Amino acid sequence: MRRLVIKLGISSSIIFTLVNLFYLNGCKNDGKKLKDAETIEGEFLVKKYCTSCHSSVSPQLLDNDTWQNSVLPQMGMKLGISKWSGQYFPEDLQSKISIVDWQKIVDYYSREAPKVLTERSHTTPLIDSNDFMISKPIFLDSTAVASTTMVKFDSPKNELYTADVKSNSLYVWNNYLINKSKFKFESPVIDVSFVRDTGDKSTTCIVTTIGIMNPVDNPQGKVFQIEKNNLSTPKVLADKLPRPVNSISTDINRDGSKDIIVCGFGHDQGGLYLLKQQADKSYSKVIISARAGATQTAIGDYNKDGWPDIICLFAQQDEGIWMYLNDQHGGFKSINLLKFPPVYGSSSFQAVDFNNDGLVDILYTAGDNSDYSKILKPYHGVYIFINKGNFKFKQTFFYPINGCTKAVAADLNKDGRLDLASIAFFADYKNNPRESFIYFMQNNKNQLIAYTLPIEKLGKWICMDVNDFDNDGMPDIALGNFSMGGFINQASVAPSWDTHLPFIILRNRIKKDVQAHK
Repeated sequence: MRRLVIKLGISSSIIFTLVNLFYLNGCKNDGKKLKDAETIEGEFLVKKYCTSCHSSVSPQLLDNDTWQNSVLPQMGMKLGISKWSGQYFPEDLQSKISIVDWQKIVDYYSREAPKVLTERSHTTPLIDSNDFMISKPIFLDSTAVASTTMVKFDSPKNELYTADVKSNSLYVWNNYLINKSKFKFESPVIDVSFVRDTGDKSTTCIVTTIGIMNPVDNPQGKVFQIEKNNLSTPKVLADKLPRPVNSISTDINRDGSKDIIVCGFGHDQGGLYLLKQQADKSYSKVIISARAGATQTAIGDYNKDGWPDIICLFAQQDEGIWMYLNDQHGGFKSINLLKFPPVYGSSSFQAVDFNNDGLVDILYTAGDNSDYSKILKPYHGVYIFINKGNFKFKQTFFYPINGCTKAVAADLNKDGRLDLASIAFFADYKNNPRESFIYFMQNNKNQLIAYTLPIEKLGKWICMDVNDFDNDGMPDIALGNFSMGGFINQASVAPSWDTHLPFIILRNRIKKDVQAHK
């Protein structure tokens, strides 16, 4: 069709007018609002120019002011269009779009976007202060602003690992939350994972440092290996990585040696990498995907062929969850499981079987809100997608939480049903600060009932881990506080929480037979 149009020299406006006349004269209304020629043309141009980097974004996902004054000017820059004194101009003759077509896109969003977003209704969480006991650390500097980047339980050792931006240090805390050791790195530690021996005791730590916190393409991230009994001598396994944020050890090629899967979040450039262990114990980097925004992975044999596969969340531009099936020859087959618009701000996922049918389901959160559309969004929150077979997923649960950062599924009361814990770094601190931590108990009707705790004054939670910290058989929850640099999207809100306490532990006191959770 496009070749025919070019050959005949017919303008796109005439084509869209003809299409619109066809809709008006040849189609039934069926009670739906018919699209005019300008709307049809706007949708076409958006798909033509904007979907090379990410999924098409409906005008309904942001309010008009945010589109016109924040997002569209940034989009224009990607296509070689600048805005000055309220007007758009092509930067040079090499712009990827004509100024006429760009203005049509701007007009399309101006017409179609709502003035305000409609809030999503939900049940108000119940308050239960008896489910958890709060434990605070005996920390080193009570005057420092909390800048925690990671909390991670090492349950077999009754230890907690934390890290911060202020000192670029990795801390190890015992069960009494007394600091046992501290080691300083060149840049902030974002992730720690443990390699365990046959006795399920952690012997080696894989430490990921981001390199640069700011969103720029300057690959300075590293992956280290440190022995638990000698934290002072880390071994660099890989360097010059694009802002890595997650590393998991696994024998991906089944040769008896542990390899490492690394998420390089990057900025415009990033990727998912395999650090393949060589015979001399060094590692070679293999690119699995060159897509930016790799955030988190889950490793498992998802097609039941005996080989480890990878599921990865990408949260930059082309947001979504991809499966990488191991081809048993050193490569992977890529399958897109879920896709999300870039304004969703994908923030975490977990691969877990919710309905006990033997198929892995997906727990997903949307809520990153630090880019160009810093408004409360009704689609932020916790989602569950059930696996219907052949890697097809259906959404079965959504609970709106402004700025939701992470959710973890765990059987909190040991009744055989999965429950959830969630945090929201970009919560509605003005009207609903308690949504910064919500947990959900699954009752005997398979309903997830929302609960919360009065802990909003203790910190601004950016990271979380769930595991049995004190070995009493019940999962505990660690919450990390990041109060450095503001990161408050609501102009009238000032910190009302403790900006110095680096983290807290919620020690589980839920009973298996609590009637309120049934």
